[in-house]
Amino acid sequence: MHFGMFFELQLPRPWEADSEQQLVRDALQWAEIGEQAGIGYAWAQEHHFLEEYSHSTAPEVFLAAVSQRTVRMRVGHGITLMPPSYNHPARVAERIAMLDLVSEGRVEWGTGESSSRIELEAFGVPYIEKRAMWAECVREAAKMMARTPYPGYAGKYFSMPPRNVVPKPVQRPHPPLWVACTNRETLKLAARLGMGALTFSFMNAAESRFWVNEYYETFMKECQPIGQTVNPNVAMLAGLYVHPNGQIAEERGLRGQQFFKWALAHYYRFGKHVPGRTNLWDEFQHVEPEPMAGIGAVGDPKRVREHFAEMEEAGVDQVIVLQQAAGYEHEQICESLELAGREVLGEFIERHEERNRRKMAKLEPYVERALTRLPEIFDTEPEPVVAYPRQWAEEGATEQQIGARRAVDAAALWRMHVGQSDGRVSGSAHPAGGRAVVTPSADLGPSGVPDAQ
Repeated sequence: MHFGMFFELQLPRPWEADSEQQLVRDALQWAEIGEQAGIGYAWAQEHHFLEEYSHSTAPEVFLAAVSQRTVRMRVGHGITLMPPSYNHPARVAERIAMLDLVSEGRVEWGTGESSSRIELEAFGVPYIEKRAMWAECVREAAKMMARTPYPGYAGKYFSMPPRNVVPKPVQRPHPPLWVACTNRETLKLAARLGMGALTFSFMNAAESRFWVNEYYETFMKECQPIGQTVNPNVAMLAGLYVHPNGQIAEERGLRGQQFFKWALAHYYRFGKHVPGRTNLWDEFQHVEPEPMAGIGAVGDPKRVREHFAEMEEAGVDQVIVLQQAAGYEHEQICESLELAGREVLGEFIERHEERNRRKMAKLEPYVERALTRLPEIFDTEPEPVVAYPRQWAEEGATEQQIGARRAVDAAALWRMHVGQSDGRVSGSAHPAGGRAVVTPSADLGPSGVPDAQ
């Protein structure tokens, strides 16, 4: 069984000026220690505005840094938000490919939609249509990485003309494709589409076995890939805090894992949040945490080994450990990871290759059948893209005429957003009623654009 690390980058209040910088610095050290301990994957989330719960907003940047501090550890988007107003599919394809180049072919491409109102509405993603957006954009981004040139697409949620999307990834046709799963229906969807299942839910071994069996049964019977290859794998989440004394591990570790679950539910299920004002950590102190599964790896090495052995027996391909949660001290996290490496993980890693070989041998005919059902990429002969000045000349316009038109447009834009020509401040410049800087007319050029200084 493989192991991964989960970089949600929790940061409960109160914050200091350098709290985020220190958190990122510490997290990069955890990745280094994790690789030394035998952990093979680093998964970084993409979330927006989920203060305290997750400050991981640009996973491609964080994972690039991880890739330069590690040698073997695979770097996984856990996940990339795929609706196009979050990330245009071409930009996703470019960033995934570049990270694959930077990391020497170690990328895992996890995908998802998000379900929190605070994220969806800020980016203009309709809740009802987000799944359809996700599917359209995943399918097309995979094609962009796989084909030279990409033949273009006219869809419901995004369109673009034929373009050669570069660079191309090291792993062809594209890095292994995953989707975030928080319920059984999404898990079965992952299997039907030939994607790995990132089940970011806390489960015990019995639940895990049921989910794993359902995933592989669905994969073998119904797989119709959404990407240009398949990735039959199931990963499960587990809180981690290892200490020689099991009682100390629970005293230090359980509260943080409970906050992880509660804070997620705050944003996704029951919360009423005032951006920049609500204090989640303070509110959490006044609630009775719900019982939770998936915390069998909070304890002494013997207990943690037993929990992982149960997950291995259940058929889980990878356990992603939540090594950091609210209240965990940096030094304690380092010690927990080091102890896990010395006394827990080795036996599972040693058994993985043979176990995975048997799994893939069993799946081979089903994988071969799935690969005959890949989404078709139609060949196209792209039309020439003429540079603007040449196009204008062919249409009988001059650059001077186009430039004059743009200058007039720019003047109107300047006045609208900065100030009126008589020195009055435009009300639309500061809709929230914030302070404005009055720009007197003497500072404006004859076209209404600021004179060059």
